[in-house]
Amino acid sequence: MFRHRDRGRNFVHNVQLAALLSVVSGVVNIVGVLSFKTLTTNVTGHFAFFSEEIFQNNYGLAFLSILYVISFFFGAFMANTTLEMTSRGVAHFSYTLPLSIEIFLLVLVAFSIFDYSVWLSCILLVAMGVQNALVTKISGAVVRTTHLTGLFTDLGIELSQMIFYKKSSERKFLRSAIGLKAIIIGGFFFGGIMGAFMYVWFDRKTLLLPIFILLIALYFDRILLGYYRFRRKHPGKQD
Repeated sequence: MFRHRDRGRNFVHNVQLAALLSVVSGVVNIVGVLSFKTLTTNVTGHFAFFSEEIFQNNYGLAFLSILYVISFFFGAFMANTTLEMTSRGVAHFSYTLPLSIEIFLLVLVAFSIFDYSVWLSCILLVAMGVQNALVTKISGAVVRTTHLTGLFTDLGIELSQMIFYKKSSERKFLRSAIGLKAIIIGGFFFGGIMGAFMYVWFDRKTLLLPIFILLIALYFDRILLGYYRFRRKHPGKQD
């Protein structure tokens, strides 16, 4: 799921990545909205809020919007930096550090005894910046899981192309691309709805769900890699 890169990835790897992490994004997004009234999985809305607050001379709130944008940017920067640093060692585990950082940040928000909504929002934005950069880098920009604007744009284009592209190879590629985007969109919506219902009982501890999903993803790859190595070392014990 995480350890394959670029040409080493296939459609199944991207589907696994998209299905799990889009649910994570959906849950984090709704928890951010319900807890802090803040969008935490993208920065587009914050630029609009920035313009509005500047127009109304609310410079403190305008600065807040920029702080949120910088937080997401910092998360993306940190994710790629850790990927580059660790990939020079054991490449298969280069995703471990950024993913662990994301888990740690979500734990901080879930169990924080303070209600500093601005800083907790910033932490969630950093976490989603980490996730978006990690997924984008690993999938070669095929999968993005934290916002839907670009996905709906690409989906509209590809559905239109299905009308005009008649070659079987072209249509096969389009069906795969459309299916992948549908999975991401569905996962994001599912995560948002599930997160909203869970929030009624668990409040910010609803973030334990995406934390659990990320832990599964992290250790699943390790177990699978260990299994493949065992089979290569002991070919006679495959059956």
